[in-house]
Amino acid sequence: MVLTGNQLIGFAESCEGERTLRAYAPAQGVDVEPSFALSVTSEIERAMTLADRAFDTFGSTSQTTRAALLDRIADNIEALGDALVERACLESALPAGRITGERGRTTAQLRMFAGLLRDGTWRDATIDLPQPDRQPAPKPDLRRILVPLGPVVVFGASNFPLAFSVAGGDTASALAAGCPVVFKAHPAHPGTSEMVGRAIVDACQAEGMPDGTFSLLHADPQHAQMLVEHPLTQAVAFTGSQAVGKTLVRLAAERDTPIPVYAEMGSVNPVFLVPGFGSRLPAVAHGYATSLTLGVGQFCTNPGVVVGVVSEELEQFVVETTEALAKVAAAAMLTPGILAAYQSGSHRLAEHPDVKTVFTGIQSDGQATPSLFTTRAETFLSDHTLGEEVFGPAGLVVVCDNFEQMKRVARNLEGQLTVTLQTSGEVTDEERELLPLAVRKAGRIVRNSFPTGVEVCPAMQHGGPYPSSSNARTTSVGTAAILRFVRPVCYQDLPADLLPEELQDKNPLHIWRKIDGRLTHDPVRSPGVHGT
Repeated sequence: MVLTGNQLIGFAESCEGERTLRAYAPAQGVDVEPSFALSVTSEIERAMTLADRAFDTFGSTSQTTRAALLDRIADNIEALGDALVERACLESALPAGRITGERGRTTAQLRMFAGLLRDGTWRDATIDLPQPDRQPAPKPDLRRILVPLGPVVVFGASNFPLAFSVAGGDTASALAAGCPVVFKAHPAHPGTSEMVGRAIVDACQAEGMPDGTFSLLHADPQHAQMLVEHPLTQAVAFTGSQAVGKTLVRLAAERDTPIPVYAEMGSVNPVFLVPGFGSRLPAVAHGYATSLTLGVGQFCTNPGVVVGVVSEELEQFVVETTEALAKVAAAAMLTPGILAAYQSGSHRLAEHPDVKTVFTGIQSDGQATPSLFTTRAETFLSDHTLGEEVFGPAGLVVVCDNFEQMKRVARNLEGQLTVTLQTSGEVTDEERELLPLAVRKAGRIVRNSFPTGVEVCPAMQHGGPYPSSSNARTTSVGTAAILRFVRPVCYQDLPADLLPEELQDKNPLHIWRKIDGRLTHDPVRSPGVHGT
């Protein structure tokens, strides 16, 4: 595929701006051709207008039609073959095995949402039949279902050039819901973005979707802000830093018509070493070091903080973790900016008067090495900055005087994507006491494994209390992600030919529905005058 560097606005290409950007190859330390045009205001306006025009048609398509679109997108991505993997590796410095696996995750979640659509139950069809003879007033025919919000703006993530990017979970779930997507490509991998963007556009054309169902833009911060503030935008999805996520939330809230921003902003994902964990000490230390340094620590579920009670077991954990980290080679990070932020965060910990540097790898120009620090719980509790994420392979061990102080640390944590409990394997009173504190703080509780590696399945919750995400009730991974881009509508006393198929008496889609409070996939046995 020849990369043009153009905007993809619906089914057309555009290159109206004079300003450009080029991809950077972190492993080689060089810029990569071609240049990609940055969007201008007229292109932002055209993309949003097309998305809005496409919405009524696209949002009304059948679930089987949208399922076919998602399957076609997955097929098109796979058809890109090695060229996509090579470009993604070049722009991210991630190994081919990681990118190949991420491509599989991307296509699998597209097909997962296609399966969800074909099932149909997710729309939560609920019917309350009329009671015309009810006294003192008749009860109307009421039928409720979830409908798409409208055009959605999606921001690509830096650390997943495929699975949280152009055809990632945000785009897949928005399209599945029936929402056109205007995608803002991440500047770290513009070539990868264009390749996948073309795969989506081609699928939209092949499946007969309206022009504007999908657009891809390369935008600077000013024009990215315009996408959030545009009056036709109905929701925003974002994965990235707390600073940017909070800015997007603020911008959306200050609009004349506020809209939801579903921002996944990362966390320190604390690991609690429950007293007694020492029976599994070697596995815990090795597993922690592996999780901390996986992907050069560039995961939103990176376990950056460990909390333990002072003991010989904890001292040995630090020793064995250090030994494991010493075997990890320096590696390039995703972008120079991410590397600089990691080095700054590590330096901040190293220079803290009450933090001890246990290990830091041999520094290498343009590459990151793991680091391990320790501090006392009193210091951690009194200095909020020690609980801030250092995006990269840096770990901080918080040493508590006793179990009560460990619980105090747990109570004082900010919202987290994950909390991990490392135990002996036997359920203890201490674990029982920690668990409800962990549940209050995180969206996913992990026991005797580690949080890196987010399974894509219906049960997954990837999102937690603020500030790990902007809305703790939602997830950006798994089938429930679709619920971010829909809203409920109740139809009262509408005739059958105006009702969605999911609400019609005959239940032509044969889905499970709740009728007068009873879950059933049967047709309505006693049709109402409006629902026949």
